[in-house]
Amino acid sequence: MPRTQQLEVVQRVADDEERRFAQRLAAAERRVKESEAKLAELTAYQAGYAGDFARRASGGLDGARVRHFQTFLARLGEAVRQQSEIVDRARTERDAELERWRRAAQRSQMVGRVVQSRRDEARGESDRREQREADERTLVRRRDREEPST
Repeated sequence: MPRTQQLEVVQRVADDEERRFAQRLAAAERRVKESEAKLAELTAYQAGYAGDFARRASGGLDGARVRHFQTFLARLGEAVRQQSEIVDRARTERDAELERWRRAAQRSQMVGRVVQSRRDEARGESDRREQREADERTLVRRRDREEPST
């Protein structure tokens, strides 16, 4: 297998690897968006529930209802905290995937430059060979014209 073809195989492998990392990055980005949306939903629900508690408390609540609201608000607060951690982990994973994709993209570009350079070299060699052959044919024709016929 010629060197250029070998390098093209390496290029395809590098491109495939870059695509896989791009897909992983896209999936990680989706997880970030989904976890952020869930956090926003929980935070909005918590704020709404706290507002409801404040309205009802201003009208007067018995001790059991106050404890129920406070317990539920504490649970919501814990859910918000846990979801915030999930968002942080998703962002960290996404950032790691981004870095892996960047490295794969750089490798792919580097291999692409080597492949292109080799193609250019091969094309130059071919052009020089063709020129040499054309020059030789011209010389042979010239010699044939210049030699006297016997």
